[in-house]
Amino acid sequence: MESLDSRLEQLERRCRRLQSVTFVALALGALGMGVAALRPRWPVEGGELVASRLTLRDAQGRTRATLSAKEEGEGGLVLHDTEGRPRALLGVDNSGSPRLRFATAEGAMLAELTVYSDEAPRLALGKNGGTEFFSVSLMTDGSSRLELADEDGRPRAILGADEHGAPGLLLVDRKGQPRASLRVSPKDDASLVLEGQYGEVFRAPSSVQ
Repeated sequence: MESLDSRLEQLERRCRRLQSVTFVALALGALGMGVAALRPRWPVEGGELVASRLTLRDAQGRTRATLSAKEEGEGGLVLHDTEGRPRALLGVDNSGSPRLRFATAEGAMLAELTVYSDEAPRLALGKNGGTEFFSVSLMTDGSSRLELADEDGRPRAILGADEHGAPGLLLVDRKGQPRASLRVSPKDDASLVLEGQYGEVFRAPSSVQ
């Protein structure tokens, strides 16, 4: 039979092992609680992640997409190119108007689609430098308008229809002065007005004022 001293020694070794295991367990538990305290707390509602801003980065740490919501009511998704520059936007401004926008690497607008007041869409196209050269829109009063602009962004040809659907074409010089007008009235009366460089005017029919 084992001596009393041998049994006591075995018992002491078991106690020391139990104390070591207990200490390790307590240390791991404290570490887990610390990590949980440092981890950002995201409110969860119905199993969904709720946040005011979300950023996605690629393997090189470059921003490729941001989804955000501002206190002013604006919110949107921005897509970035491989250099981290914003190139596409899908958002809603503080007035509630949705917008889709595409831009150059320098941030100049190339194409933009906006809807105003739930019923007035507008599509605009721009050159590489950001100058708008084409736009088509529907106004809140029911009229429509298409504009072609020159290299400086000044409208030079305007095609439209009023709220009754009566069409018209207006050509403008570089100073913004109307030089040619072709129109059909709501009563289907057609008219043509041409204005020369020195003020001479041609009208057809001649009774058109």
